[in-house]
Amino acid sequence: MDILHRIGIHDATPEKVYEALTTLDGLSGWWTEKTVGDTEPGGVIAFRFIPGGFDMKVLETVPGKLVHWEVVDGPPEWLGTTIRWDLEQRDDYTIVLFKHEGWREAGEFMHHCSTKWASYLLSLKQLVETGEGAPSPRDVQISDWH
Repeated sequence: MDILHRIGIHDATPEKVYEALTTLDGLSGWWTEKTVGDTEPGGVIAFRFIPGGFDMKVLETVPGKLVHWEVVDGPPEWLGTTIRWDLEQRDDYTIVLFKHEGWREAGEFMHHCSTKWASYLLSLKQLVETGEGAPSPRDVQISDWH
């Protein structure tokens, strides 16, 4: 099972969105302020939040087109799943097709994570369009899972 989302980022090139997905400054500007690691293919990026975090191995990057990670540490439900962003320019927008693939079951935690991914993708849009995102811990709090 997969979490799927689509957003359009106005007046932004795919290269600018790609930068927000592949640099520590970019990632800490929209997802979580506590981001460290190696963003190159084969590297591992550590993302930390109030209740815990995730380690992502960078599987593949194609400038302006694709970012693909594998979850190598984090909650059991996330282990072995992959996260993928496909980027495409359409008129005045960069379209972002987001997939969090490989969930074993659609439990309550998957529902929670789908909502949080949507809020973080809006944070990515906000960062690229305005220069100011809403990363953790400044993100929208939706439940006791944060």
